[in-house]
Amino acid sequence: MDFLSIPFSFKALAIALAILVVQIVTKTLTQKSGNKQKKYHPIGGTVFNQLLNFNRLHHYMTDLAAKHGTYRLLGPFRSEVYSSDPANVEYMLKTNFDNYGKGSYNYSILKDLLGDGIFTVDGEKWREQRKISSHEFSTKVLRDFSSAAFRKNAAKLAQLLSEAANSDKILDIQDLFMKSTLDSIFKVAFGVELDSVCGSNEEGTRFSSAFDDASAMTLWRYVDIFWKIKKLLNIGSEARLKQRIEVIDTFVYKIIRKKTDQMHDFQEEYTSMKKEDILSRFLQVTDPKYLRDIILNFVIAGKDTTAATLSWFIYMLCKHPAVQEKIVQEVKEATGAKDISDFLKVAGCISEEALEKMHYLHAAITETLRLYPAVPVDAKMCFSDDTLPDGFSVRKGDMVCYQAYAMGRMKFIWGDDAEEFKPERWLDENGIFQKESPFKFTAFQAGPRICLGKEFAYRQMKIYSAVLLSCFKFRLRNVSETVNYRTMINLHIDGGLHVRVFHR
Repeated sequence: MDFLSIPFSFKALAIALAILVVQIVTKTLTQKSGNKQKKYHPIGGTVFNQLLNFNRLHHYMTDLAAKHGTYRLLGPFRSEVYSSDPANVEYMLKTNFDNYGKGSYNYSILKDLLGDGIFTVDGEKWREQRKISSHEFSTKVLRDFSSAAFRKNAAKLAQLLSEAANSDKILDIQDLFMKSTLDSIFKVAFGVELDSVCGSNEEGTRFSSAFDDASAMTLWRYVDIFWKIKKLLNIGSEARLKQRIEVIDTFVYKIIRKKTDQMHDFQEEYTSMKKEDILSRFLQVTDPKYLRDIILNFVIAGKDTTAATLSWFIYMLCKHPAVQEKIVQEVKEATGAKDISDFLKVAGCISEEALEKMHYLHAAITETLRLYPAVPVDAKMCFSDDTLPDGFSVRKGDMVCYQAYAMGRMKFIWGDDAEEFKPERWLDENGIFQKESPFKFTAFQAGPRICLGKEFAYRQMKIYSAVLLSCFKFRLRNVSETVNYRTMINLHIDGGLHVRVFHR
């Protein structure tokens, strides 16, 4: 990343600091003299502090959340408000939903990669995609098709793990999850066998690499105040981002053309066929660019989020071997699988009915998401001056964020054991999973923008977990190792998760 590899100009840094200092003094005086009827959240620092703490950003913001609950960071163009208060979260995501959206600032940063997809837009475009997507995710056809893809790819991954176990090879399980979930989402989204986990599809491998790079470079725009100039001049990270997006577009448009040609060449047969993959079901969208945007938003939602969560889940199980064994016992009882040497047969035993019985597995995955949410911070723009339930005001143009990562560690929300990994906190006295308020457990957002793929994601993670844990034990490469996150849009494990696997 540019920030880590290219030194800042001391002159530019001095100017930026001067602007920030002037703004802090000006805003503080304004609050005291001109806005006596309003009060604003305590100042936790400036956006410059985020740069200084970039590699430990969520630790830094968790410390501020523990101290202030909700606080402001001052920047040269706007204040940024960060909240861990469930009442504020509910107000933003539900009660006054229309006043908090993506806005033009987020759109300008995300549009080159994600275009007018559901994660970048507000208003009519968002409502239109939400309505169509809501219907698609509720269909039995898509549920059955996606479950079959998850089982097949989980079995394929199990075969790779088996070979590693036989040769006592150390694996980066996060890398394998990233490739395998990409294969799954491509099958579900496009009806295409990408096979990146085995590396047999060169075009798919190039797409996967370009997509990961483009995601990281897009996030970098949030801290790179010069990105628009770089884009205009086509230099540095922006030149590289443009190259990666060209690779992505070439691949995606090729698939769209192929599907469209199939539909035209075999129109009668195609209309009578079950449209199983998402692309086939969205082909009534005639604008190829808009279709490209819709599909890529599905890919970014279905790849990194589940792969990162599965990686943190395996890390937690390595740190808590008793939990690992308890899950294995539950899966065996729910599936009745006997022959664990045939991975396809093991996957085939994981029916919808079996998944419904896996309350402890569901709780362990949910507890992982509480501590390591796939999206650690979610940002909205405030469209008009407002006052939050805590009594503090926000201004039009402020960025208002809720901190899923910090919220999972707040004792006032979860109790004194908030930082402990305890799946049991999600179970009642009969061992049945109990939901919490989505404004307290914010891993899937809440309100009108609640994640449509929530059940889809749980199904994928539970199928993968059940298959792999039925057949293998997982241990860290170094049992005393403590891993950390990489600061990205999604919460990846920095440097991967290196494990040993053993046959059961």
